[in-house]
Amino acid sequence: MAVRHRLVKASPQTVWDVLADGDRYAEWVVGTSSTHEMTGEWPHVDAKIAYEIRVGPVTLSNETIVRRCREPDVLELEARAGALGTARIAFELRPWGSHCLLILDEHPLQGVGGLLHNAGVEVVTQIRHRAMLRRLAKMCEADARGEASDGARWRPAAARSHAEGGADA
Repeated sequence: MAVRHRLVKASPQTVWDVLADGDRYAEWVVGTSSTHEMTGEWPHVDAKIAYEIRVGPVTLSNETIVRRCREPDVLELEARAGALGTARIAFELRPWGSHCLLILDEHPLQGVGGLLHNAGVEVVTQIRHRAMLRRLAKMCEADARGEASDGARWRPAAARSHAEGGADA
């Protein structure tokens, strides 16, 4: 079972806001090349996000489903990876002074992924989690400073949509 944690120098609410923004999913999930919401309202229970993973010339289409949501501190997801099966990915957000202790717990649920789970897979998962938590922390800390993760000034999704002539305009 792969469990990692990271102290994020942002409030738990800021971290929750990033996790709860389905449009930003591909920015912090390692290996995801693009996403789009399929059904429901992310991050409510049973909402789904479809995404693509590119491995060299191969593109795989997968989906993630919200299985448990207790705003603002628990988000549990089920990632479906086709023939590889499914995995439970749980985030717990704990206040840590003015910051957030983010705990990530992932393990296989069904399918080949669970059958092949071993120490080698665990090492790869831990490396992936380090990268994912680093990306997520960078985004949250930039949001807390009022910046985009690339250093530009950040605007909330609703403001971006309105300014760009989106559906909310």
